[in-house]
Amino acid sequence: MSSSEPATQRIPPFVSLGSARSFSAPPVLASKPQSVAGSQKMSSVSRETSTNGKSNVMDVMDDSSPIARELAHENKRRERLAGRQLPKPSKTRIFTVSNQKGGVGKTTTTVNIAAALASAGLNVLVIDIDPQGNASTALGVEHHADVDSIYDVLINDFPLADVVAPCPDIANLICAPATIHLAGAEIELVSLVAREQRLRRAIDVYAKAREAKGEPPLDYIFIDCPPSLGLLTVNAFCAANEVLIPIQCEYYALEGLSQLLKNIEMIQKHLNADLEVSTILLTMYDGRTNLAAQVAAEVREHFPQQVLSAVVPRSVRISEAPSYQQTVMTYDPSSSGALSYLEAAAEIAER
Repeated sequence: MSSSEPATQRIPPFVSLGSARSFSAPPVLASKPQSVAGSQKMSSVSRETSTNGKSNVMDVMDDSSPIARELAHENKRRERLAGRQLPKPSKTRIFTVSNQKGGVGKTTTTVNIAAALASAGLNVLVIDIDPQGNASTALGVEHHADVDSIYDVLINDFPLADVVAPCPDIANLICAPATIHLAGAEIELVSLVAREQRLRRAIDVYAKAREAKGEPPLDYIFIDCPPSLGLLTVNAFCAANEVLIPIQCEYYALEGLSQLLKNIEMIQKHLNADLEVSTILLTMYDGRTNLAAQVAAEVREHFPQQVLSAVVPRSVRISEAPSYQQTVMTYDPSSSGALSYLEAAAEIAER
């Protein structure tokens, strides 16, 4: 597959819903928030023997119950992930997480996949170039106006090593935070030399600095982009060799995908020929609706190699985690959302 092939594919006009299959997922049971540093542990249904002689909770529940079937299915998924060793890439894989449509889960996908990979022992860097700084918040990294940030790297030529900070909850995960100063960076970049390549050069210098200090090389770099195609996003595209596109399972997401592919094709032709759309992740999937199933089917039909098998459902736990300055991987590692992101991370690592 050539680097320009994914960008030339187009989503056709949306057709009628027809009789798309849908999966009815039960509501996720609420549990007490928890913080587990670098957690790889995944909870399963208790198998302790009860006082009345019943072997476990799965034996008590009726097999025909939708909740019982869902719990059994989740248990099997967790068992497949338990103890799995994720391979280290031969060289640093740099992902730009981008979608011009807002609210599709770019930041959530960035921080949770990064956290899942770091929890597996891989060295991961998250670069937050969204002026809102939501990725920095989710990782528990300070990003107020007085903090040295990725803005200083892009505009003031600070070394990337001077601004990265460790995630307090997860080992092997570091973050280059964003501050409100990035809001004006689009204008300031216009007059700078090699304005599209500044992030790429900073990453190259940082990699050499780590090597000189005897530090292990980074396995993954994830760049969280703003929902627009300005110079910040162009810098991210020029720095990366892979694009990860989160797609919300709604119709507007299909239109946004078509526009994004056109812009990536332009970047490939003029600025970064090595860039390719390698990964598409379906997010906010609501199995109760035919619309979600239809959108998922449309995307899988046109991008069979890029779309991950893992699908991220709508989850209250995923939404709650940033308010505690955590990813869902540490906030509630037993939730269905954490399980889905673990599966997505494993799938990316094994590709």
